[in-house]
Amino acid sequence: MTTLLYVEDDEDSIYMLSNRLQREGFEVLVARNGREGLDLAHDQRPDLIILDLVLPEMDGFETARRLRASQATAGIPIVALSASVLPEHRHRAIDAGCDDFEIKPVEFSRLLEKIGGLLSDAGRE
Repeated sequence: MTTLLYVEDDEDSIYMLSNRLQREGFEVLVARNGREGLDLAHDQRPDLIILDLVLPEMDGFETARRLRASQATAGIPIVALSASVLPEHRHRAIDAGCDDFEIKPVEFSRLLEKIGGLLSDAGRE
């Protein structure tokens, strides 16, 4: 089973997206801040990380940088999520090490396409 790590602090978003992903056959781990996300990524080695950029304790940009800096997690694909439509958020996310970017509210079919493509590229599907 493909394991996704969803790093998000909004309970409604966690509930909605994780349930939809589980119905698609994914195992979904949840971290509610960047530090917890780093710990889970190192301990569980998920196949892909869905990372909100606005998080308590450590934002998604710093979390992505630290994931990329660690040999244990450097190869895990990351999809950044943001409610911001500003182009600089997308650029900052990619510069921090994210592989793709999705605007909230998430268009689920497009997110699934991105997940499938990244997993296929990483040879994890």
